[in-house]
Amino acid sequence: MSTSHRRWVTAWASWGPRFLPFADAASADLPLSRLLRLSLFQVSFGMAVVMLVGTLNRVMIVELKVPAALVAIMVALPLLAAPFRALIGFRSDRHRSELGWRRVPYIWMGTLMQFGGFAIMPFALLVLAGAGQSAQAPAWVGQLGAALAFLLVGTGMHTTQTAGLALATDLAPPHAQPKVVGLMYVMQLVGMIFSALVFGDLLSEYSPGALIRVIQAAAVTTLVLNVTALWKQEARSRNRKPGQGHDEESFGQAWQRFCSGPDTVRRLCGVGLGTMAFTMQDVLLEPYGGEVLKLSVSHTTFLTATLALGGLIGFAAASRVLSRGADPYRMACAGALVGIAAFAAVIASAPLSSIPLFVAGAFLIGLGGGLFAHGTLTATMQLAPREQIGLALGAWGAVQATATGLAMALGGLIRQLLDDPLGPSAAYTSVYTLELLMLAATLLAMAPLARNRAPASELKQPDNPEVQIRPNP
Repeated sequence: MSTSHRRWVTAWASWGPRFLPFADAASADLPLSRLLRLSLFQVSFGMAVVMLVGTLNRVMIVELKVPAALVAIMVALPLLAAPFRALIGFRSDRHRSELGWRRVPYIWMGTLMQFGGFAIMPFALLVLAGAGQSAQAPAWVGQLGAALAFLLVGTGMHTTQTAGLALATDLAPPHAQPKVVGLMYVMQLVGMIFSALVFGDLLSEYSPGALIRVIQAAAVTTLVLNVTALWKQEARSRNRKPGQGHDEESFGQAWQRFCSGPDTVRRLCGVGLGTMAFTMQDVLLEPYGGEVLKLSVSHTTFLTATLALGGLIGFAAASRVLSRGADPYRMACAGALVGIAAFAAVIASAPLSSIPLFVAGAFLIGLGGGLFAHGTLTATMQLAPREQIGLALGAWGAVQATATGLAMALGGLIRQLLDDPLGPSAAYTSVYTLELLMLAATLLAMAPLARNRAPASELKQPDNPEVQIRPNP
């Protein structure tokens, strides 16, 4: 190879990690192609979130004329599965199968539940709305079918993501875990953005047939993406076959041992507080811009993209800094500080009638939320004992998902209760002020962890060597 060619190759090799923040998440045992393939389960998760919270939320209320209260109940049903993520993670840690897998059976079961829920969902919704010939069916048939569909999809989503993140942690070396976390959640955002555009285009002219085709296409896409993500990822081990091994620890005992770890309860409380603080505005930010600042629909829609852009930059920045050995708790605290500045800007935008200040606040909310989520999840991955990775990630996911649902419901309720006596502007400001105070409480909870954190190597227990049946290609 000539000297000039070698220079070009060297330049391209150095530009990759510089301009693609997750290009160096790969390692010798986990190349980038395999890592990107594994992250496809996050794409299907993002697609399901958009389908449930965005597309179907709008279609059920506007086109199908389903009462808004019933729609809210249906959309909230997937959150019922969130608290069980810790149990799912624990079971995947202990699972023993004839094929010698731990995580794969749970990802597969979650995929089948998502597929089944999406498969029956369009017909259940049409019966629920009484469309066409389904108007003769009893009301309870549509309600039961829709509830079952939403619950299946929600349970499948939480099962797949919990076991999938645990598998990613199993495969990634410790030094690459921050980059892997960032890549996984960026892929989730990519899946949400791409699927939102596709669903919007396919349902631009609504018809019952179009609804059936779109939802069932989502079911097939989920199956294809998750099977592709799973293919030849987890190595099989004789130590994971039934009847081998003597660990009979129950979930209660494992949970008690997990909570007795250094600052575990404080960390989970911080995760819950911070998540509620960042997500209480999810259903209020666009209405605030339209009702208080008089922004158009196109401008308020732009806010969602601004928020997502801030989150992407936050994940990318956190991945780069944490991969260099930074303390994830300090990263989470930095995210809370950015969030405090963000909500202060949003609150000040109304009396100042400053749209740029409001947009800047929305961007900072996304940025701070990305830094906070990445920091807490990285800390969870690094500090969890190897035999409790699934339980630790499940606990983190359970707290985060439950806090998100409670925060959105609480934000909407507070805004509704204060609207009549105080007016729209004061009602929204009260919610944002509460979020600011919750971020201050999050800092109080997380700051001692940043000061007293022990090295991760001291908190992890040594791995148990396993005899491989078949090496992972």
